[in-house]
Amino acid sequence: MNLAALIVTGDPALADDLLRLAAAADAHAEVAYSTDEARPAWTWPALILVGADLAEDLASAGLQRRPGVVLVTGGAAPDAYRMAVEAGAQDVVALPEHENWLIDAFAAACEPEGGWATTLCVVGARGGAGASVLATALGLSSAAQGLRTLLVDADPFGGGIDLVLGLESHEGVRWHDLAERRGRLSAATLRETLPSSGDLSVLSWRRGEPVPVSEEAVRSLFDAAARGFDLVVVDVPRHPGDIGRAALRAAAVTLLLVPAEVRATVAADGLAAALRRDTPDLRLVIQGPAPGGLTPDAIASVLGIPSAGSFDRDRRLPAAVDGGDLERACRRGPLADFCATVLADLALQPYAYREAA
Repeated sequence: MNLAALIVTGDPALADDLLRLAAAADAHAEVAYSTDEARPAWTWPALILVGADLAEDLASAGLQRRPGVVLVTGGAAPDAYRMAVEAGAQDVVALPEHENWLIDAFAAACEPEGGWATTLCVVGARGGAGASVLATALGLSSAAQGLRTLLVDADPFGGGIDLVLGLESHEGVRWHDLAERRGRLSAATLRETLPSSGDLSVLSWRRGEPVPVSEEAVRSLFDAAARGFDLVVVDVPRHPGDIGRAALRAAAVTLLLVPAEVRATVAADGLAAALRRDTPDLRLVIQGPAPGGLTPDAIASVLGIPSAGSFDRDRRLPAAVDGGDLERACRRGPLADFCATVLADLALQPYAYREAA
């Protein structure tokens, strides 16, 4: 496991407290009990925590100035900021008051800079349009390409997108478990605790009445998702709610799925106006065949939305959805071809970071 943090202190009690917080963040930390012990590893970890007891020694040791150095005190320390400046620390924290801050700092140290995921939202123009199936198919296609993919169910009344994949009985975190989440969420922990199939992780709802999810929990989830995945696909209901709006605002692209029908086209016109308030890049997807001969070009012209393409319904899919076997059904066919085209247009690259064994 890569070293995320180095703790520099000669105080065993302080070292134990910081190791406990590192464990809470699933971060690998080691202790250097003197400046000489710290010297060989000084440039490696993302985070250096220096106890106030060794701050003066560190200041006189001539070590290279670097980012990510934090001075940790065990309580009131009137000269803490002077010591921090002399030791080259950018932050000063006190225990036990700043335990949550330190847990977040340990979690951040486990993760690389950059590597932000692309977020892709899918919205259906009417009920039963097939947005959940399209979102799931995009997630499966992405994972099949070796991309770490998160499929998010933003519809608390949609029945649970995990059912579509046959993952409803798999243990793991659902929205109910994250509803009151506060603070930074580790991307690695999120990946490890969600139900998954290969490189596809799924965040859905538990059976029964859905729980309200706090705005802070929604922000924490999408922040962790952006740090820990290559692609985040969100199934957004027509009435988005807080989760759906957060996803739309984070989205690089939002796909509006419109069956090739007059009523669905009229519904899409009003929905598109609402979606444009939250999403920067709205694109049209037409699903055929058209019972009345309405063409994709005519629908795109009426709606004035750039087209991402079209595909025809696959008669195998309803039975595959009911049987939780969509993965096999999506290996070939018009929907699989369409998903490959969308992903190629996004030009996604696999996230370089992988957990060390």
